[in-house]
Amino acid sequence: ITMNDGSSKVEAKGTKARERLRQMWEKARLSDERLEDLRRLQAEFDNYRKRIARERNEFFQHATEDLICELLPVVDNFERAIHEAGKNSSPEGILQGVKIIYKELWSILKKRGLEKITAKGESFNPAQHEAIEHVETAEYPDNTVIEEVVRGYRIKGRVLRPAMVRVSKKVEEKMRAKNSQIPKI
Repeated sequence: ITMNDGSSKVEAKGTKARERLRQMWEKARLSDERLEDLRRLQAEFDNYRKRIARERNEFFQHATEDLICELLPVVDNFERAIHEAGKNSSPEGILQGVKIIYKELWSILKKRGLEKITAKGESFNPAQHEAIEHVETAEYPDNTVIEEVVRGYRIKGRVLRPAMVRVSKKVEEKMRAKNSQIPKI
């Protein structure tokens, strides 16, 4: 079958088929390029993750070494105190030495951002305090820390260890009425 312009339908179909085939090859080539880009990005990301993990480990190793170097004089002072205690030194002298070592150690820890959590007399705060006991008392307002059993610490604002505390509990009305009826001797 010949068309008005002298071409045949077969030639037209062949041209369309070649054009579709060319478009399919182009799409396949673009798809291969994108897949290769994705593989390269994935490899780069894996390398990035490994590098960050290695750098983090190196950072913590370095930070640990720095802290240990700062603490070595404290260890030396403890060794000297132990040595002196073995020579039958006076208890007052040993206590004074331990206090000096404590101040030196606390100074290092404070410089690193360690803070004591205030507990006694404060309102109980579950984010900073861990209640180990509730004590009924009329001496303190309800939910007030009345005793610090173990000191709590935070580092740069983040709670490292909550303070273990005893917390006041309001005395029940029945107990108060009962206690007021008992004659005092």
